[in-house]
Amino acid sequence: MPVPHPADLPPLPLLKAPTNTVTKRIFVAATRMNDGKTTTCLGLFAALQSLYPRVGFIKPVGQRYIEVDGHQVDEDSFLLDTIYNVHVPLESMSPVTVDGGFTRRFLRNPDIVRPELEDRICRAFDRVSWEKDFTLIEGTGHAGVGSVFDLSNAQVAKLLSAKVILVTPGGIGRPVDEVALNKALFDKEGVEVIGAILNKVEPDKISAVQEYAGLGLSRLGVPLLGVLPVQTMLSAPNLSQIAAEIDGRWLNARRGGAKQRVTRVVVGAMTAKGVVDYLLPGVLIITPGDRDDIILAAISSAQLSPDRSIAGIILTNDIPPHPKLLELLAQTDISVIAAKEESYTITSKINAMTVKTQPQDTDKIPVIKQLITDHVDMKRLLDAF
Repeated sequence: MPVPHPADLPPLPLLKAPTNTVTKRIFVAATRMNDGKTTTCLGLFAALQSLYPRVGFIKPVGQRYIEVDGHQVDEDSFLLDTIYNVHVPLESMSPVTVDGGFTRRFLRNPDIVRPELEDRICRAFDRVSWEKDFTLIEGTGHAGVGSVFDLSNAQVAKLLSAKVILVTPGGIGRPVDEVALNKALFDKEGVEVIGAILNKVEPDKISAVQEYAGLGLSRLGVPLLGVLPVQTMLSAPNLSQIAAEIDGRWLNARRGGAKQRVTRVVVGAMTAKGVVDYLLPGVLIITPGDRDDIILAAISSAQLSPDRSIAGIILTNDIPPHPKLLELLAQTDISVIAAKEESYTITSKINAMTVKTQPQDTDKIPVIKQLITDHVDMKRLLDAF
């Protein structure tokens, strides 16, 4: 009997909901973009792995994607799989990616496109959750992101029968306001918000935030699951990221210098005597290439204390330093990048950078894991199931 061609087979029936109704699942959303949702997911995944032998992951809708083996894959799914090796097809961890024409295609044919997208998400969820004890679902921004194509975070959480954790910036009044706003949309869809995590709180304010934001959230019926202190290095770009942002050219690349994290940017507009106090690890000096005095001060500091060298120097205005200074710089571990624009523009670009965790950021991962372990009440979280 001949085997029929796949194109001649009848289509599979659309799934209205995941068929896997046993696996516990958490949907992590944020109250705004870049609030720490991915960082929270990276830490939560490790925490869940310490409690359950089989943990799955999916980001149903992704807006920032990369090409992997011919598939468009959300970069956060790729990141988590690279770190944890989830043992699930990567395309199943990222079933829907939003390209430039995605919204237009949907709005032209919403009645055709929406069922296909929902089916794709449900089937992918079943694959990533197969024989898993727990599945972590990462959302995209706040509760309403994706509403234009009927796949808001609230709608996707409902589709996957998931309970929600909201991640929001620290404070007292603002996080309560933002949780209330986002919760309203989840409530509208009949999705339970089981808690909130407040992120990027100054250490000396943690106690006050826990007390008063906790009281404010409790009035909304949302438990406070954790308060995460600010971790400067998590938002600190490395020199490779900065060089790409400013379209810089490497003049002196110290060993491992591209991965050097920048925790402070100093514009070298002062005298050499004034810059000495800033020649510390993690500091990036931005100065024109003709400021020989500042460059010499950095060289002298690196030679006297090579273990406490600055992160690097950016030479602006496309002005090269004297050849002799370049020779001296080459004898140090100071990374040097040349840039065409002037100091103010370069500094503004660096300060405006949104720093995402990358697969190569191996120094960040232990910090993220410990952050969740130390500051999120996993017992209270799991009591909601």
